Amino acid sequence: MKHIACAILLRDDHILLGRRAPQRRFYPDCWDVLGGHLESGETPEQALIREVQEEAGVTPLHHRLIATLADPDPTRNGEALCHIFVVTGWAGGEPQVLGDEHSEIRWMPIAEAALLPDLAIEDYRDIFRSLASAS
Repeated sequence: MKHIACAILLRDDHILLGRRAPQRRFYPDCWDVLGGHLESGETPEQALIREVQEEAGVTPLHHRLIATLADPDPTRNGEALCHIFVVTGWAGGEPQVLGDEHSEIRWMPIAEAALLPDLAIEDYRDIFRSLASAS
């Protein structure tokens, strides 16, 4: 089974989402949280830090695990568990698009993000709503 570390950067009732590039194999051209697969020997926390550095150029400093989700389409994508972290502090300035995984990243109000029609994983909506109600 694959394991994926996912980061929801949270700032002032906004979350950072990335528009996945159209050529991506998994969830192309839709809004997603940052993150990626754990490498051999990595913990979810180590993968979280590495992936956010690779995709947005910032280093998570304050984070906590808030959910673990099974991939909603294991027949197509393979068995996977997504470890979802909320990140409330980071170093390195303002996140920016690095690499070719995302065509853009954007800060969105949490309530707006929960209503996006082209969200990668439907279960994100409940997670976003829980973040909105907690703030």
